[in-house]
Amino acid sequence: MREIKKVDLKSPLLIEGLPGVGHVGKLVAEHLIEELGAIKIMEIYSKYLPPQVIVDENSVVHLLKNEIYAWKGEKKEKRDLLFLVGDFQSVSNEGHYAMIDTYLDIAEKYGVDKIYTLGGYGVGYIVEEPSVICAVNDEKLLEEVKKYGGKFKDNEPGGGIAGAAGLLLGMGKLRGLDGICLMGTTSGYLVDPKSAQQVLKMLCRLLDIEVDMGELEKRAEEMEKVIEKIKASEGGVKEPLGKKEEYLGYYV
Repeated sequence: MREIKKVDLKSPLLIEGLPGVGHVGKLVAEHLIEELGAIKIMEIYSKYLPPQVIVDENSVVHLLKNEIYAWKGEKKEKRDLLFLVGDFQSVSNEGHYAMIDTYLDIAEKYGVDKIYTLGGYGVGYIVEEPSVICAVNDEKLLEEVKKYGGKFKDNEPGGGIAGAAGLLLGMGKLRGLDGICLMGTTSGYLVDPKSAQQVLKMLCRLLDIEVDMGELEKRAEEMEKVIEKIKASEGGVKEPLGKKEEYLGYYV
């Protein structure tokens, strides 16, 4: 772990958007970082990430890492925000638990008392109108989420919530941290900015902030064109990939 910049934050909220199904959470978190002008304060390296490096457009490599960004609210009534984003999630069960402990240690260091985790819920077929399925780690949060339009469905998501989006809520609860998970329905096999738009709108209502969504809208329009080509092509996706109950949206 490498601290890049020291910051003084007031009761920040932690927003997790690591890579997962449809890259929904990653798209939302990175969009907010860009629009709000959040600054990188920490890099997290781990033996539990895949054993590889990433090669950039200039053929320069960098070791896989996850990152923490911070944003200080411009108004006194707005809470500061911490963002957890990065290259990958852990490649092992042991690694997931170890890395979540690290993330929660960081959250506690800055005085976080509530966590929002973001992701996609893979359904195995192209979703024309994405919706947002919510989950919380304490019943007291149900009415708060419903107040801002959050939807809860019986026995959904099927198979539970795997990866950081789920473990941060479960392990966070053991440390007394409230947790809310927002999952945009998505096919599960395409990067899905359209689903990310819906999750972003829901999150902005919960945080009482406004950001420009133009870039996500542009990406969603571009992906729509890709999907239309897939539908029109011979052998394109016409039916769900499998029964809904057999399709698990791991690493939301």
